[in-house]
Amino acid sequence: MRRIHNASLGTQLFVLQMVIVFLAVGGTAGVWVEHTRDQLDQQYQQRALAIAESVAGLPQVREAFAQDRPELSLQPIAAGVQAATGADYVVIANREQIRYAHPNTLLIGKRLSTDGSEVLVSGRPWTGIQTGTLGRSVRGKAPVFDTSGTVIGLTSVGILEGTVADQLAEALPPLLWTVLAVLLAGSGATALIARRVRRQTFGLEPGEIAALLEQREGVLHGVKEGVLALDLQSRVTLINDAARDLLGLSQHDVGRGLREMPLSDRMRDVLDGVDSGDDRVVLHRDRVLVLNRTPVAVREQQSGWVVTLRDRTELVQLARELDQASTTTGALRAQAHEFANRMHTVVGLLELGEYETAVSYITQTTEAYSRHASGIREKVADPTLAALLLAKSAEAAERGASLVLSEDSRVEEGMLGDPHDAVLVVGNLVANALDALQETGGTVEVSVRTETDGLHVRVGDSGPGITPALAGEVFREGFTTKVAHAGPRGLGLALTRQACSRRGGWVRVHNAGGAVFTALLPTGADPAGEPDGSGGPGGPGGSGREAGDAGGGESVGAAGQGGVTDSETSE
Repeated sequence: MRRIHNASLGTQLFVLQMVIVFLAVGGTAGVWVEHTRDQLDQQYQQRALAIAESVAGLPQVREAFAQDRPELSLQPIAAGVQAATGADYVVIANREQIRYAHPNTLLIGKRLSTDGSEVLVSGRPWTGIQTGTLGRSVRGKAPVFDTSGTVIGLTSVGILEGTVADQLAEALPPLLWTVLAVLLAGSGATALIARRVRRQTFGLEPGEIAALLEQREGVLHGVKEGVLALDLQSRVTLINDAARDLLGLSQHDVGRGLREMPLSDRMRDVLDGVDSGDDRVVLHRDRVLVLNRTPVAVREQQSGWVVTLRDRTELVQLARELDQASTTTGALRAQAHEFANRMHTVVGLLELGEYETAVSYITQTTEAYSRHASGIREKVADPTLAALLLAKSAEAAERGASLVLSEDSRVEEGMLGDPHDAVLVVGNLVANALDALQETGGTVEVSVRTETDGLHVRVGDSGPGITPALAGEVFREGFTTKVAHAGPRGLGLALTRQACSRRGGWVRVHNAGGAVFTALLPTGADPAGEPDGSGGPGGPGGSGREAGDAGGGESVGAAGQGGVTDSETSE
C-alpha cells in the first residue's frame, strides 16, 4: 500500500481504476453465474417434476400398488423411466414412505431418507433441493392417486447437483471470454485516462500540485498589491486579500459579475475594459487606486483578465502636501521679490535725498498690504482659509493675474469645523482657475460664505471657459488636457467632488464669461446634498450661478480654445 501511495499519479490512477474494473467485472460475473445457476435449478426442478407426474399418472403404477408385491412391477418401470429420461434416480414409495423402487435395490423396502409427508398429506406436487442417499439433488415429487382419488403413494425424481454443475460449466467459457475482453478494454481505457490526466496536469505529481497551490495562495494573499481575476463574462474568479481590502469586497463575491458588486461606474468601466489603458486612476471611497488590466491566455486561448490594484493614496496625499508647500513657497517668493523691489525703490529715494517721498512710499505700501490682508481677514474669519486665500492672492500676482474676494464672502469663525476639506476644495478650484489663465493675466473671482447648510464656494475666471462637450468629464478622475508630467494626473477636481460628495454636498461647473465652479461643502452631519447628474439647472451648456452637476467626470477649468486643464494642488 505504501508503494502505491508513493507511486506517480498516473500509476495510482491506473491501479485504482483497474481495481474498480476488476470489482465491477467480477461482481457482474458473480451475479451472472448465480443467476444462471438459479435458472438451471428451476429448469431441472420442473423437469424432475414433469417426470415424476408422468410416472405417477401411469395406470401400471396405480395397478401395481394393489398387488401383493408392488416392487416387482414398479422397479422395472422406474428403471425404464430413469434410463429414458436421463434422470439420476426415480423412486416410488407408498403412503407409509416405504420404497417400492430405487436405483439401489438394497434400499427397496426401506423408508425414504427425506420426508415426503408434505406431498402425501396435501396431495400436491413439490419441487426443491434435498440431500438423500445418492447425494444432494434437484428433486420433483408427485402424489400417486388410486381410482377414487385417494393418495396411495408418491414418486420422486431427482437430478444430482453435479449434473447441474456440469451444465453450468458448459456455459462458463463464453462468460470468461467476455470478462477477459472487458478487462482488456478497461485496461486500455484506464491507461488512456491516466495519460490524459498526466497531460492535463503537465506531468505534475499530487505533492507538486499541492505545493504549487500552497505557493499560489501564499503569493496571492501575501503581496500588498491587489489582484483581481475575471473570466470572459466579467465574473470574478479570484480575489486576494489586498484587493478585498481595497475594494471592500469579500470572498463570497467570487463568481459574481462586476455589475452585481457595490462598485462605482468608473471602477466597473476600468475593470471591464471600457476605459482601457495603463495606470488608470480611480477614486474608490477614500482611496486613490491605480489599475492595470492584462489579458490572460492559456494554451494560446484567452481565458480572462487579471487586474492589479495599487493604493496611491499616501503618494497622492504627499504630493498634495508638497504642492501646498510649493504654493506657500511660491507665495513667499513672490512676497520676497515684491519686498526686494520696494526696498530698492526706498534705497533709491534715500540716495536721491527724497526722504519725505521715501517715508510716504513706505507708508502707502504698508497700508495697502495691511488693507488687503485685513480685507480678507474681515470676510474670512477662519485663519486657515484666510491664509490660503492670501497665499493664492500672492501667487496670482506673481503670475500677472489678480485674485478678487467677492463682497458677498463671509466665513464666520468656528463654522468650518475641520478646515481640511474646505482648504482642499477652495485650493483646487482657485489653482484650477489660475491654470486656466495660462499666465496671460486675468482675474479670478472667489466667493466663500458659510450658511446654515454649509460652506458655499464659487470660483470664476476670465479664461476661455469650458468646452460644453467636456463639461461632463472635468470631474472624472484621470481626465486632464495638460501636457504629460510625471506623477499621478487628473485628480484635483475629482478629489474636490469626492470631498463634497462624502459630506453630502456637490460641485458644478458652467460658463459665464469664463469657467465658473460652484460647490457646497456641508459642515454638519451628512446634510442633504444634491444628487449627481448632468441635467440640473445650469448643467453643462447651461448658465446661472447653480451650474449643472458634472458629477460623472473629473479634471478642471479651461485653457486655450475650449481646452480643459486640471489643478495639481491635490496631486
